[in-house]
Amino acid sequence: MRWRPPASSSGTPYRYEFATVAVTHCLFALEHVLAERLGSDAPLGELIGRAAEEGLVTAGLAAELDDCRLLRDGLGRGARSSAALTPTMAVARVRAVFDAVSLLLGPPPAEEAERGDRLARLWEEHRQARFPDGFGSATIEGVDLVILEVNMAGLLHTELTKGLDGDRIATLWACIAALDKAVPLIDEEYCAAYFARLRTMAGLTAARHVPAAT
Repeated sequence: MRWRPPASSSGTPYRYEFATVAVTHCLFALEHVLAERLGSDAPLGELIGRAAEEGLVTAGLAAELDDCRLLRDGLGRGARSSAALTPTMAVARVRAVFDAVSLLLGPPPAEEAERGDRLARLWEEHRQARFPDGFGSATIEGVDLVILEVNMAGLLHTELTKGLDGDRIATLWACIAALDKAVPLIDEEYCAAYFARLRTMAGLTAARHVPAAT
């Protein structure tokens, strides 16, 4: 027997508008973050405008957020129906809110600059260092040290030249897991220091892609 969705009193199947719910609730979160960051309980439209004026979000992102707000307000007044929000549109609007919150909760510029400077210094130091003698074919707990070094070198170079994208960030976390597994088991001093430095750089890089908690 095939399942059919329950019908309303008019005989029309109910529609569950999860896309509308997602957009509405993510705007509640945005409004809270903006109010806290700007120290104001002004309406959302005004908060978005102020965030753009102060350079907290880009003008393009602010326009997307305001479009999202107008859609929500139209739905609330009944001026627009939920049919106006397709799944693709909903994903784009939720992503815009996530991007904005990430920017708003990110580290202060001075802290980010300091982290970037330290990463660059460590990377230059690492580039001048020789790979540990005798470990060219070493595998520790299933972690191939040469492959790990090559992967991390590529990630660090990309981060310092143009920044990591989503796929490379996932690879970075896999490298961090491998470093955390292997480094504590390396019993040769120079090799341990070499890969510990890689782990420090991996941590600095990962921190640049994780919004700060509040």
